[in-house]
Amino acid sequence: MPKQPAVLYDPTKTFDDNFDNGPFPLQPNETPYKNTGEPTFSFLGHQLYSPFGIAAGSLPTSKHVSYAFQRGFDVVCYKTQRSVPFPVNEFHNVVYIEVEGDLTMEKASRHLVAHPTSNKPVETITITNSFGNPSRGPDFWVEDMKQAVAAQCKGQLLIASVVGTIQPGFSQEDYYDDFSTAAALAVKTGVQAIEINLSCPNVAAEAAICYTYDAVLSIAKKVRSVIGDTPLIAKIGYFTGLQQQLLEKIILDTQDYINAFSAINTIQAAAIVDEQGKQLLPGKDRLKSGVCGRAIKWAGIDMVKRLDALRRQHDLQFEIIGVGGVMTPADFIDYRETGADVVQSVTAAMWNQDLAAEIKATLK
Repeated sequence: MPKQPAVLYDPTKTFDDNFDNGPFPLQPNETPYKNTGEPTFSFLGHQLYSPFGIAAGSLPTSKHVSYAFQRGFDVVCYKTQRSVPFPVNEFHNVVYIEVEGDLTMEKASRHLVAHPTSNKPVETITITNSFGNPSRGPDFWVEDMKQAVAAQCKGQLLIASVVGTIQPGFSQEDYYDDFSTAAALAVKTGVQAIEINLSCPNVAAEAAICYTYDAVLSIAKKVRSVIGDTPLIAKIGYFTGLQQQLLEKIILDTQDYINAFSAINTIQAAAIVDEQGKQLLPGKDRLKSGVCGRAIKWAGIDMVKRLDALRRQHDLQFEIIGVGGVMTPADFIDYRETGADVVQSVTAAMWNQDLAAEIKATLK
């Protein structure tokens, strides 16, 4: 594990242990971060104390969401949920990647060596997190999300992340419809923004569908039809230069449905292996896995820059969440200067409970 223990989500413990018993504060009676004055930042019509928070991934319950809000993270996502129960991938779910410099697309196309533990400082690590978007189903999460909504204070925003689930007998349209089923359930909790996760690479049958134009357009339409005026965010992956026209077409043709784009999720590696070259993550279809942390910052920055350029070029009104490799306040500043309206972290926030406070100290 890195040089300090994880707090928000502990990768040395199973997902179920984190779910049932987390988070794991360093001190039993911590003093919450105290926002003062009036919120001065705006996102999707909501006033915020800071344009910083935690993306979908490390907040599987209202306990985790509440803790994140208390630590000063002001824009947070409840971990991606489904309309049906869905199992978590086998443990380990987080391993540490050996990569020098940026994880370019060329590097990601080769085998990457990883280890179950690391002694590197948090701000330098690159990991894969391979959970598979598990869900205990709406019988649990709908009521729990209501508690998460109740934990949202002035100047803060909870986002509900949802995904469709391929089920026996489903047609392609049934699968797309299931995104709207999950979104409709989420809206009933009172949450004030919905994110559709179109970019998870860690469920082989579902894959990242943000690169399929017809799928994105259909899902966006279907979800908009059931959530009314609730703001809708689309979580997308990295689009290469060769995919620029596809990205532009998606942006232009979903403007009536999508209010914001969150980029990026991860960069999918062709193979995560141990030092002997064998698959490290146990289970079927887990040789490939999404990589996050320090080494993918370049890709997140690049996507924000290109999204902002499209926004300016076509005089569009969508907002941008920048995600990927946000490990320090300097990374947050880089994203904001590139054009992100909001910035989110997952990897660093798992360990550094003070990251939001550190970032707020840089705000003017």
